[in-house]
Amino acid sequence: MNGGSDGGEMTLAFELDALQALADPGAVFVDARQWTKYVGVVSQKPTYVVTNFTRKHRVRQDFFSGPRGVAESLENVAEQFDTDRHVFIGTSEEDEKIAEQTGWEYLPLEDAAKAADWELAADADEEDFFAAEQRDDWP
Repeated sequence: MNGGSDGGEMTLAFELDALQALADPGAVFVDARQWTKYVGVVSQKPTYVVTNFTRKHRVRQDFFSGPRGVAESLENVAEQFDTDRHVFIGTSEEDEKIAEQTGWEYLPLEDAAKAADWELAADADEEDFFAAEQRDDWP
């Protein structure tokens, strides 16, 4: 996911479900800021749901959906944040369709995580489970 020679001229949007599927969303945003110009969250869910999640995980976003749906949010973000690329990270076929409809590049979360070396929450949970199974103080 390295921005390469584009100098950070990318706007990156995460669908909330994609962000929630990451082991450390805050660290992902810090990493993404190194190779993007703007990064934020879009969702069909109410604003307070997005706000609560991002605050809890210390995610500082440049934009969020507000009271709009994902498609309208992506269209507004593209108008307000003029960059060479607009990339939408999601988790479903619906997310891919919305990206196509709004002129955004779509990137499935698993592909993004693999390219950027981000840990998925499911992988972290499994590692935590096996770590607990190997405790030194366990009788």
